[in-house]
Amino acid sequence: MTDDHIVSIKGETMGQSRSPAELRNMLGANLRRLATDYESVSLLSRDLGINRTQFNRYLSSESFPRPDVLARICAFFNVDARILLEPIESLTGKQDPINNPYLRNFVGSGVVGVSENKFPSGFYRFSRRSFVDVDVFTVGIVYVFRRDASTYLRGYETVGAMKIQNLPTDTASREFRGLFIQQDDGVSVIASRNNAMTCSFNYLSPVASFQNNFWVGYATRTIPDDPEGQRATRLVYEYLGNAAKALAVARTCGFCDAAELPAFHRRLLKPDQPFA
Repeated sequence: MTDDHIVSIKGETMGQSRSPAELRNMLGANLRRLATDYESVSLLSRDLGINRTQFNRYLSSESFPRPDVLARICAFFNVDARILLEPIESLTGKQDPINNPYLRNFVGSGVVGVSENKFPSGFYRFSRRSFVDVDVFTVGIVYVFRRDASTYLRGYETVGAMKIQNLPTDTASREFRGLFIQQDDGVSVIASRNNAMTCSFNYLSPVASFQNNFWVGYATRTIPDDPEGQRATRLVYEYLGNAAKALAVARTCGFCDAAELPAFHRRLLKPDQPFA
């Protein structure tokens, strides 16, 4: 969609015509807000199937997408074409179930209480015993970021973990996202795959270390009792910081045995001691 294709669009809710510049500015602002959920523009543009240079032009309000590209963007973010007309908050402005008056002073106060000093933004390596095969361990990468006053998590299940459960291995199926909640002596995270297909609860507290970059706790998953698997296990998070370190570590992610775990992870996970 270019300036030649659109001269103005009349907003039903506003009752006024918009100039091409106003449309570009609104789209750019909305896309910049939506893009904060992603660790990089490169990954987002790749997931969208849009050339990064062209997507940067949309972000900077320099141009419009073609109608088919706009439709793809709307479908990806689950919004409609009002993304050209209204702030994104008004398109997804359902009442927040956590910060509504009923829960605001209970769950809600913890959601907005996780400071950078408590749990910094950036990439983390995590490790835990596998839920589906208790003889191996899972090592992965997650990204933690702030949006407004809340702290979020995003990551992907390993391909191996999906295969062993006979689940799809495409990127969308493997993605999970989570929300941090402040605790008295640590943080908790509620995380889920798309459409709440599976859910987990994690608890983490800081570990005294040279760089103060480790947290230990446990992870639980919401499944029926399974004598061959487990629903709770120890969990370790290690702060990596920037994407360069995360990319180097990502090559070692996946399933491994106890001897292959990073040394300090192995010490904190205590593989020879039952979790209780």
